[in-house]
Amino acid sequence: MNISKIFSDEKVNTGRQVELDIAKALAIIFMIFLHTIMVVQGYNAGLSSTYSFIFGNVLGRPYAAVVFMFCMGVGVVYSRHSQWDTMIKRGVKLYLTGVLVNVFEYFVPFFLAGSLGLDATPFNIYGGLVLFVVDILAFAGMAFVLMGILKKFELSNKKMIIVAVALSLLGTLLRFTDFGIPVVNLITGHLFGTKFTAFPLFNWFIFPIAGYVWGQYFIRAKDKSEFFKFWPILMIVSLIYFFVSSKLWGGVFSKDVHLYYFMNTLDAVFCIINAHAVIGLCYWLAKFLPDAVVKIFSMLSSNINNIYIAQWFFIPVTVLLITYLARGLVLNDLISAIISIVMLIISTAAALGYKKLRT
Repeated sequence: MNISKIFSDEKVNTGRQVELDIAKALAIIFMIFLHTIMVVQGYNAGLSSTYSFIFGNVLGRPYAAVVFMFCMGVGVVYSRHSQWDTMIKRGVKLYLTGVLVNVFEYFVPFFLAGSLGLDATPFNIYGGLVLFVVDILAFAGMAFVLMGILKKFELSNKKMIIVAVALSLLGTLLRFTDFGIPVVNLITGHLFGTKFTAFPLFNWFIFPIAGYVWGQYFIRAKDKSEFFKFWPILMIVSLIYFFVSSKLWGGVFSKDVHLYYFMNTLDAVFCIINAHAVIGLCYWLAKFLPDAVVKIFSMLSSNINNIYIAQWFFIPVTVLLITYLARGLVLNDLISAIISIVMLIISTAAALGYKKLRT
């Protein structure tokens, strides 16, 4: 491969990049389908194993949050506000937003379920401790703070990668640690996998760093066809690894979702390879998609954070109201899919409405 043929010394891919928009849009769509499944399974669920596996274990995992966090790292390369202090401030805001999301995700449905006489245990708030559980926005906030600190000390890409891999290895060693004290588990859960975390910093920091380094090459890629040339092979190789590892020793497709949340370093490496392949697939798709569809993807991408926040307010409340008003209704594949699509539309409308109010 002739490197000079692919990369320019100057930035050539500036502005919004269609393939990144499509990848991020698909990520939020898959997350909404996943989160609908997670809530539906707490009640009168009749989901098939095939539907649950495709949207819950496959598309809702390495094709969703991983791509989301990888693209977040790429976004730092494209941002005009990537100064270390600005990143730390943004990180704090994202973390606090993550706390707000926990209110929507757990507290609102917990008290609503109780008031409707429904089972509230699917939204166990653990005496209020769940307010600080580490969801993806809280992780993103911590990641921005740590990236800001690393930028403050002007670490090279190589040193950033070493830090990210070292943290991943440490997270692999410490995952599933239980100190027997909820508050301690809550605090340490910010760093590695415990009962009170979904996206621990140590295990997931490798994705925004990988995206940040990848983005510095991508923005100089003057021949995207060559840059993404091997995406089909890389996607197939990643899929084979995901299936084999999940069957033999437990990987990101496993029944135990925590093996995904607290993934080991080898899993993370293949998730990064797959993220490149996913963006390559999106680059290929962009050639055939109508402009109207591309615009929809771009709109979803540019509002992804607010859509994520909104969907955690609407999904639990909607499922609870359906369960209450249509008692005995089996929430099967079709109903779950319809709920997911409606939640995507409503959450997007809410995000756009919020954006309009702010301008």
